[in-house]
Amino acid sequence: MIATQAKLVYQLNKYYNERCQARKAAIAKTIREVCKVVSDVLKEVEVQEPRFISSLSEIDARYEGLEVISPHEFEVVLYLNQMGVFNFVDDGSLPGCAVLKLSDGRKRSMSLWVEFITASGYLSARKIRSRFQTLVAQAVDKCSYRDVVKMVADTSEVKLRIRERYVVQITPAFKCTGIWPRSAAQWPMPHIPWPGPNRVAEVKAEGFNLLSKECYSLTGKQSSAESDAWVLQFSEAENRLLMGGCRKKCLSVLKTLRDRHLELPGQPLHNYHMKTLLLYECEKHPRETDWDESCLGDRLNGILLQLISCLQCRRCPHYFLPNLDLFQGKPHSALEAAAKQTWRLAREILTNAKSLDKL
Repeated sequence: MIATQAKLVYQLNKYYNERCQARKAAIAKTIREVCKVVSDVLKEVEVQEPRFISSLSEIDARYEGLEVISPHEFEVVLYLNQMGVFNFVDDGSLPGCAVLKLSDGRKRSMSLWVEFITASGYLSARKIRSRFQTLVAQAVDKCSYRDVVKMVADTSEVKLRIRERYVVQITPAFKCTGIWPRSAAQWPMPHIPWPGPNRVAEVKAEGFNLLSKECYSLTGKQSSAESDAWVLQFSEAENRLLMGGCRKKCLSVLKTLRDRHLELPGQPLHNYHMKTLLLYECEKHPRETDWDESCLGDRLNGILLQLISCLQCRRCPHYFLPNLDLFQGKPHSALEAAAKQTWRLAREILTNAKSLDKL
């Protein structure tokens, strides 16, 4: 048994050093190329409208505010200033979303975003995004990369297609620190020892983002109140939780397997599903020793089996917002195909570690 485990860990490390590192290097190269274009477009936007200041910056060879959805799809979060005169309201009526309401009607004229405030005093995510979309469309025509970049049509999101190969979504957002959403109040569960009080305090201080984008749970039933809502996002908090042990390495292997074998019609699985299931696995295995390098194979198998279970039940709860289903709106046939393909992968890795050479 131990020899089998050791063999699997050896093969996984080899897989990580060859496949995962090659994927990372290729994506890093793409990111540099994509960010040059996006920065140029955002510079043009800023000239037209100084309220939209580009927050895309490179720190330690990583771009702050950039998420990799897949090797060809990225999201850049554009942080906006001055949320000050608004209260954050999240009463659970819109899973995964919250609204920003003027704290005092008399402060309306003091807001930097006055023309995007609705009659009932809400700062409308949709109105801000609509204005931003117009500015980006104009900037695309003027920027120095205009030959290689164009807007993606037929969407209310702000999406650029670059060199006909990559899609980048640019999402206006507010950073919220020092508060924690009521809809995530159940975290951490009292009976689960991970991540421990100190890490919990750090994560909650890190806060979350409010994004102006279409919300999973609202597709197809957008009322005006809902289209004014902002989507909750916890990427910094999640990244902080995944520090230590072989967690990041495990995520890297999962993403590489997803890119190579689970990029299926109907797009049932994204990197974010892998990250979410890794966080649940951390709760199931709360001891740091469970995340030693020698346990990499066990943790990976646990996550793949959990993924199959989620795909078969057609439900994958968001880690911080369990009422939000990350599979909502995905075609059932696509989830079924992904379950079968994940099972094939898991079986191959479990029964023959050397199969990783081919995966």
